[in-house]
Amino acid sequence: MDEGRARHRWTAFKQSPFLPASVLVLILAAAAGLFAGSYTYAMADPTPHRVPVAVVGVSHQSVRGKAFAAGMEEQLNASLALSFEGSFERARQAVEEQRVFGVIVVHPGNEVTLYVSGASGASVAQLLSEAAPKVAPQVGVRLTVRDMKPLQPGDPRGLALFYITLAAVIIGFIGAVQLSVQADGLSAWERIAFTVAYAVLGALSIVAVVDWGLGALDLPLLESWFILALTMFTSGMVFTMFNTLVRRWAMVPTWGLMVLLGNPSSGGAVSWPLLPSPLGAIGRWLPPGASINAQHTAVYFGGHQRLMPFLVLAAWALVSCTVFLVWRDRHPGPETS
Repeated sequence: MDEGRARHRWTAFKQSPFLPASVLVLILAAAAGLFAGSYTYAMADPTPHRVPVAVVGVSHQSVRGKAFAAGMEEQLNASLALSFEGSFERARQAVEEQRVFGVIVVHPGNEVTLYVSGASGASVAQLLSEAAPKVAPQVGVRLTVRDMKPLQPGDPRGLALFYITLAAVIIGFIGAVQLSVQADGLSAWERIAFTVAYAVLGALSIVAVVDWGLGALDLPLLESWFILALTMFTSGMVFTMFNTLVRRWAMVPTWGLMVLLGNPSSGGAVSWPLLPSPLGAIGRWLPPGASINAQHTAVYFGGHQRLMPFLVLAAWALVSCTVFLVWRDRHPGPETS
C-alpha cells in the first residue's frame, strides 16, 4: 500500500510543474557558484606564464639585455619568450602584429628602455612596468619605461572592448530566447532573418552609445559594427541550436559555453599570457574570444587584422544554423521554412 502510494506521488510529481521548477532551483544554485568561480579563477589573481618580448641591441649589449630579461623572469616568476630583433623598427612591427607584448632596448652606457604596449594588454603592461624598476638596480642598468602603444584616453584600463563584446554576446542569446517565446510562429528562415535584423541594429546601437554618445572608444565604424553584429548573430544562433536540441533547457549549455567559459577565457579583461593555461588555450576558439581578438585588432592595430577570429565566429554561426535547419522540426514553431 505504502509503495503504491509513493509510486503514485512520484508519478504525480513528475507530471506537475514542480519537477522542472525543482531542477531549475538546483541548476541556478550550481550556476551561481560556477559563475563566481569561473571569473574568480580567471581574473582574481592574474599570473604571467609566458610573455613574448622583443630585445633590441648590438651583439655585445645583448648579454646585458639577457641579464635584464632573466631578472624580469625571476621577478615575475614567469618565462619571457625573447626574440632578438635587429632594429627598433622591426621590434615595433612585431608589436603591431601582436607577436610581442613589449620591447627591451639595450643602449650603450648601461641604459635600458622598456617599451610596454598598453593596447596589447593593459594587465601585461602593468605587470612589466611594476617589475622592471625592481630589476634594474639588481643588474646595474639605468631604466626608462615608456608605453609605445597606449590605450585610448576614454578607456584607461582597457576594459571597454570586453564590455561591448559582453553586451553583444548576452543580448545576442537573450534576443533568441525572446524570439522563441514571443514569436514562436516564425518559420526557420524567418527566425534566422530576424536574428540578423536585431544583430545588425543592436551592434549599431552599441557603437552609437559607446563611441558617439559616451566617447569612451574611437571605433572604426564599419569594422567594429560588423564584428559586433556577427558576434550577436552567432550568440543568438548558438542558443537557437541548443533550443533545437534540448528545448527548454537550452539556456544551460548556452550560458555555460558563452558566459561561464567563453567570457573569462576571451582575453578581454585579462590578457591571454596572464590567464590560466587551459583558458588561454581554448578562449580564442570560442565566440567571445574570437570577437575580442577581432575587435582589439580593429581598434588598436588597424592594418594588421587577422582572418582567424572571423573564421571562428563564422564556423560557430554556420554550425548553429545548420543544426537548426536540419532539426528544425524539434524547434518550437512551424516545422517547415
